[in-house]
Amino acid sequence: MKISVVIPAHNEEGCLSNTVRAIVNILDLEGIPHEILIVNDNSVDRTLEICQELTEAFPAVRYVNNQPPNGFGFAVRRGLAEFEGDAVAIVMADASDDPMDLVAGYRQLQAGYDCVFGSRFIKGGFVVDYPIHKLAINRLANWFIKSIFGWRYNDVTNAFKIYRKEVIDGVQPILSHHFNLTVELPLKAMVRGFSYSVIPLRWYNRTAGISKLKIKEMGSRYLFIVLYVWLEKHLSRGDYHRSRKRPDVKLDLLPNSRAEVLTAKE
Repeated sequence: MKISVVIPAHNEEGCLSNTVRAIVNILDLEGIPHEILIVNDNSVDRTLEICQELTEAFPAVRYVNNQPPNGFGFAVRRGLAEFEGDAVAIVMADASDDPMDLVAGYRQLQAGYDCVFGSRFIKGGFVVDYPIHKLAINRLANWFIKSIFGWRYNDVTNAFKIYRKEVIDGVQPILSHHFNLTVELPLKAMVRGFSYSVIPLRWYNRTAGISKLKIKEMGSRYLFIVLYVWLEKHLSRGDYHRSRKRPDVKLDLLPNSRAEVLTAKE
């Protein structure tokens, strides 16, 4: 199974090269078929030049230039329209995600799950240098999402996610333009009946560049998407629910795995 790694990059000259090299090295080491698809999101620094250097250095790396307007959601959506693998992972350009977690997620897809979500707030997960105000807002937002949907997954807003190609097809149309896409995709996947597992994540705050997430601008956008999917869950009468399901899985710990297995029917 070939996995595509979509990396949106807007002015990430200080992080992008190390991020991509680390991912390529670990996937090669693990023998995982892959492509790395960088989406240059209208960068005005050296990001484009670095993309060109990486494609020359690694046959599995390619890039596309996103057309204006820029924004995290627009960039990821371009990547989701362009990837060629059997599954796709969304990974940040700032090296906040640990490449070994990508390997752990891939193994869960091999076990038969449709989606793999990460959580920094379950056993085995941790955060390093997370700004305290962002942490407080994060936990409050995820508590709200858990409460209204009645699910156990506690880190929906985290960007790290892996989906089989059929899931991306099944969550259309995608509405989000910005970071609220990180919430739209997993919520739709769960509501529409795709199976998923949750693995612990290790998260590290960026050491170069500037975070693109603007909390004051995103609050209403997150709320809109959450309520949109909540209405779908309660009012659509299953119109968007997948018709073919993989075998049910139990809520348990997989042998020799760090993943807590969850399903949309919990």
